[in-house]
This record gives sequence, structure tokens and C-alpha cells, in this order.
Amino acid sequence: MFVVYAFLVFFLIIFFTFLVRLFLHRTALIFVLRKWVEWIDDRVHVLQHLKVPEFNENCQQNRFYQKVSVYVNSLASVEDSDFTNLLSGKKSNDIVLCLDDDQTITDTFLGARVSWINKIERNHRSFVLKIKKKDKRRILKPYLQHIHTVSDDIEQRRKDLKLHINTDCNWRSLPFEHPANFDSIALDPDLKNKVKSDLETFSKSKQYYKKLGRAWKRSYLLYGPSGTGKSSFIAAMANLLSYDVYNVNLSKVSDDYHLNLLLVQTTSKSLIVVEDLDRYVAEKSTAVTSSGLMNFMDGILGSSFCKGRIMVFTMISKEGSDSALLRPGRIDVHIYFPLCDFNSFKSLAGSYLGVKEHKLFPQVEEIFQSGATMSPAEIGELMLVNRSSPSRALKSIITALQSNGRSSGNGKFGHQLNESAVSSPARSSTAEDAGGMAWKDTVVPKEVRKLYGMLTLKSCKKPGSLDHDHEMIER
Repeated sequence: MFVVYAFLVFFLIIFFTFLVRLFLHRTALIFVLRKWVEWIDDRVHVLQHLKVPEFNENCQQNRFYQKVSVYVNSLASVEDSDFTNLLSGKKSNDIVLCLDDDQTITDTFLGARVSWINKIERNHRSFVLKIKKKDKRRILKPYLQHIHTVSDDIEQRRKDLKLHINTDCNWRSLPFEHPANFDSIALDPDLKNKVKSDLETFSKSKQYYKKLGRAWKRSYLLYGPSGTGKSSFIAAMANLLSYDVYNVNLSKVSDDYHLNLLLVQTTSKSLIVVEDLDRYVAEKSTAVTSSGLMNFMDGILGSSFCKGRIMVFTMISKEGSDSALLRPGRIDVHIYFPLCDFNSFKSLAGSYLGVKEHKLFPQVEEIFQSGATMSPAEIGELMLVNRSSPSRALKSIITALQSNGRSSGNGKFGHQLNESAVSSPARSSTAEDAGGMAWKDTVVPKEVRKLYGMLTLKSCKKPGSLDHDHEMIER
């Protein structure tokens, strides 16, 4: 009897252990059941096998094999394979998963399940696609196009980015290693998310633009005071999309033909950047004509060679610019980069100092609410040099903001209006970036306007003196 009881206890322990292990490894059980279901499904339906060899009949490398290899090894189901190789990527800390020989993984497209097998026979490699015959006519062509699109996108993101600078009629290339990204940019979070979504949607919209009969291109205008992060934003765009950057220096362009020649030499899926466009137009410091610049932006030549290109232009202010230059079609998206506010300040503090809250934040917020402000670049520099002590950094910013507020002397919008007045002396009666306040009621203090009235009266006695006095007031 003792032996029987001992055997029963041992059996119960084994059975209980099995149940516990089965419970703890329920995902493995689900995986096994799913494999059984797929095996039965493959036996019920008629399958067709399509082979993608590494080399063609002329012993030349099959380019589509490379695309399939990139696509298959990017699938999440690679992790479910019984054998997967771990390989080093281009960067030292990158690990890449690669399907081993004679392994099968599955993929789903338009509701249909397909399988890929990595075959090696007589030292010749190939990928074999297994697809249900009933699904072939419906999904095969779009599926192969999908493989092309995804593999191109992956290869685009893996490449080493370049910065191209124009010299004479050619481009000079340098490694592009700017670290900016959308998380580090001090800009309204909602705006950043919208722009990021717009960029990602555009990069995947080749077929949609083709269906519309439109050139696959997009253009952005970034405008605002100096030091507000426009150049860093361009770098973040390039890093997000893995696009090369072509920085066009219009002062080195000899004529319209030269500009078009540079455009033709750019690659697809790249950023074409023209910074300080308003300065070139206002100072006429380039030999490129207005019509040549407009054709560069949306002419037939640019449209023919677009292929996913994004054009980015920067300005200090849009005021005084030719409306034809900024119309929809030439400029699709306008993004204003303001001087720093408290929300932008907190974003910078998190990035530069690693602090999200601080006892000095209420004081900083109060100073911002009083109308004092600085550019993100100025605040970032103060944080950078004092990064070892957040308190010292914040105190230096408080001092700088207070000094800035006193020097502006124009109330809440003083600094913004002074900045705008410098960038565009011939402003209209309404300041676009100052909350719509009238120029004559904000920029020119009451005492100065009173003095101007006195000088005007005196000018009645001294002809010709008004122009001189007015010039002194502008200074």
C-alpha cells in the first residue's frame, strides 16, 4: 500500500508540475496550435510555389532577390523561426536578425497568408514564395509591389546620409551627422506631431500622387526670427526620413540654367534646402531671376525630376515677399518658429538640464508672462554652459530675461516687435507676429510720436528738414 500511495503522490506531483508549466508557457501552446492550424490549412488548399533565385540564367545577380531578402528579414515573424542568425549592423551597437537556411516564415497581405522559405540547393540560394492558388490572382501583383516599396524604404533608412553643397555647377558631398530629431526640437508638441505625420505620409504616397497625376514632391516654408531652430528642424526632417540634404547657396549660382542643372543632379528622396530666401530676394544678391526661382520651385523640370523630393525654404519674415512665390503649389506647408515661451523653455530644460520641474520654474514663467523672451538658441546656450548646475543655469536665464525685458521697454510684445522691425523695416500697419497690434501704437512710444509732431511743425518753417528728421527717428 505504501508503494501505491508513493506512486500516486509522485504522479500527482508530476501532473501538477505539467499543468503549471503548461499554464506558464501558454503562449508556446498557442504557438503550437497555430502551427497545426496552418499545417492543416496548407493541406486543404492548393498552393503555388514561386521561386526567387539569387542569380539569373546568365549568372548575374538578381536584384529582386536582394529586395526580397531585405523584406523577409524585416518581418516580425522572423523571430518565430526555429533558427535565426544574429548579425552586426552598420553601426557598432546594431544587431540584425537574418533568417537561417531552410527556414519558413509567414506573412499576411490583404487578408491572405503567404509563406517564405529560405532555400539553399547546390550552393545556390533562393527564396520560395508559397501562395494559395485562390489568392494568387488577387494579391500577387500588389504584394510584389509592396515588397519593392518596403525594401526601398528600409534601404533608404539604412544608408549613410550625405550633405551636398553646390560649388560652380556641381555638388560637393560631406557626411551628414547632425544629431537633431523631433524629440529634441523645442516646438509645440501638436505641431511637431502633425509635421512628422505629414512627412511620413508623404514618403509613402508615391502611388497616390501617381494616381492623382501630380508630381511626387512637397515643399515647406520655415519662417521666424534667427535662433528659433529652423536649421535644426531641417536636420530632424532629414534624420526622420533618412534623406540626403542638398543645401543650395544661391549666391554661388550664376544664372537660371545653372540652378536647373543643380536640380537635375539631385537624387530622389532628398531634401533640397534654400535658407534665408527673403534675404536673397530683398538684397538681390543672386543672379537667379524671380521667374527662374519660381520654375525651380514648381516648374516642369523640377516636377519631372521630383521622385519624392522635399523642398525647404527658410525666411525671417514673410512680409514684403512676393505672394506668387509663396502660393500653394510652390509652398505647401508654412511653419512659424516663434521666440521662446514657457512651454518651449520647459522642453529645453528637459533636453539640456534633464529637469522637468524646478523651484525656479514659477519665477521663469512669471517673467515670460510679463512679455520678456529670448530665442531658443540663446536660452539653450545658457543651459549648455551651466549644465553642471541646473539652478545656476536657471538663474542665468532669469537674469538674461529680466535684462532683455528692461531693454525692450515696450511692454508685453516689445522684444518680438523689435525683432520684427529689424528684419523688415518697411512693415505694414499690422504686426503679423505680434498679436495683430498696430505698429504705430506699439513700436513708436508716445513721447517719440509727440516729438515727431513737433518736428513736423518745424518743417513748415524749414522746407526739406522733414526727411532728415524722419530719418533720424527711424534710426
